[in-house]
Amino acid sequence: MDTLYFVIIGIVSLLLGYTIGYFVKIKVLQRKAEELLKKTQNEAEMLKQQKMLEAKEHFLSQKAKFDEETKQREEKVLKQETRLKQFELSLNATKEDLQKKLKLYELKKKEVQTLKENLSIQIEAVEKKKYEIEQLYLEQAKKLESIAGITPQQAKEQIIESMKEEAKAEAQAYISEIIEQAKLSANEEAKKIVIKTIQRVGSDVAANNSITVFHIENDEIKGRIIGREGRNIRTLEAATGVEIIVDDTPEAIVLSSFDPLRREVARLSLNQLVIDGRIHPARIEDIVAKTKKQLEEEILEVGKKTCLDLGIHNMHPQLMRFVGKMKYRSSYGQNLLQHSIEVAKLCGIMAAELGLNPKIAKRAGLLHDIGKVPEEETETPHALYGMQLAEKYNEKQQVCNAIGSHHDEIEMDNLYAPLVQVCDAISGARPGARREIVETYAKRMQDLEQLAMSYKGVTKSFAIQAGRELRVIVSSDDISDKESDILAYEIAHRIQKEMTYPGQIKITVIREKRAINYAK
Repeated sequence: MDTLYFVIIGIVSLLLGYTIGYFVKIKVLQRKAEELLKKTQNEAEMLKQQKMLEAKEHFLSQKAKFDEETKQREEKVLKQETRLKQFELSLNATKEDLQKKLKLYELKKKEVQTLKENLSIQIEAVEKKKYEIEQLYLEQAKKLESIAGITPQQAKEQIIESMKEEAKAEAQAYISEIIEQAKLSANEEAKKIVIKTIQRVGSDVAANNSITVFHIENDEIKGRIIGREGRNIRTLEAATGVEIIVDDTPEAIVLSSFDPLRREVARLSLNQLVIDGRIHPARIEDIVAKTKKQLEEEILEVGKKTCLDLGIHNMHPQLMRFVGKMKYRSSYGQNLLQHSIEVAKLCGIMAAELGLNPKIAKRAGLLHDIGKVPEEETETPHALYGMQLAEKYNEKQQVCNAIGSHHDEIEMDNLYAPLVQVCDAISGARPGARREIVETYAKRMQDLEQLAMSYKGVTKSFAIQAGRELRVIVSSDDISDKESDILAYEIAHRIQKEMTYPGQIKITVIREKRAINYAK
């Protein structure tokens, strides 16, 4: 029993110890929980205050932003109100101006009506006077016929014959006076426009010949190009259509053809073959075929670049190809593409000076000679053929007419047509632009002098300044001063009608009176 008692006592003591320890732990945990709660409350309070401050700052920034936007809107509204007021004032002023013009129109209308009535009365009076004068004329004619003994028709013929030369001289003097008055205004302005245009355009001139010289490093390559029994050179000539001349000229081979495109194909092919080193008929044909393809791509690229440089857009690719082909064509030694670019620039500048559309003018100037690069042989004049191509590829009617009429094959129907014609003449006639065959040049000089010598009273004639001026010396006994004016006009008119020439020709008639006597 004692043992049981002590066991129970031990168990109770143990339980009591555990209970006390448990309550102590609970107390400690409660204290820690209270501290944690207090700390959490403090942190929550601080976070609350921080968030409130952030919210307050955000509110103030949003309020400032809103105030700024409101202020800007108010300023815009004020500006709009000011503009509306100004517009209203302008409308009122315009309305008052229109009302004044309407009143003035009504007054003018009344004045015109009054003038019509007065004119009708005056016309009736004039008709009456005319009838009276006709009656008086008939009476006087009868009296004159009875006195003179000749009919009115005979008298009329005598008067006409006697006054014919005088009237002709007076008419020429009157024409000269009108021309001089026109020159003081229109000619001066036209010269200013043309001079400004020419001064603002400068183009390089490339004089192409019918041959191209291909340079080589040494003469040993000539034998390889000729090949065994000449088979390589024959294959190259057949593939390119160019005559290849291999002579004693050191380090040079001559490519001869009137087609610059073929010469370029031959030159590029030869260059590729010489670099590659493999020269035989099969390789030659392969290289020539590749070169033609590359050149075709280059032609299209040149056409695109030219249109881009001139600011011309939306052109048909085939027309761009024609433009690129002009790089390998020449006319009187002048490169056709350079000439067309120059004409396009001149047209654009001159159109701007005259208040026309420069883009249309440039387009017409660039395309005016595309008829010179046909795909196939044709007997149609190049201007008309170029117009047909432009119409085929949907160019504007103004551009088509300017192309077709720049050599007067068809009638001009818009202002761009004479513009292209003038700029074409400027580009082709300027010094150094074109080469001219000596025989043709000499023949034109001779024809000018012979034309002047065919007139009565002309003693000498001289074509000077490369055919730009014709000086005609007349006899003072046979030709008077008034007749000199008539002679200059007739020679100029005949040259325009019968001869073809670049630019213009100045005709100067010189009449010199010499009084000779001898002192003995």
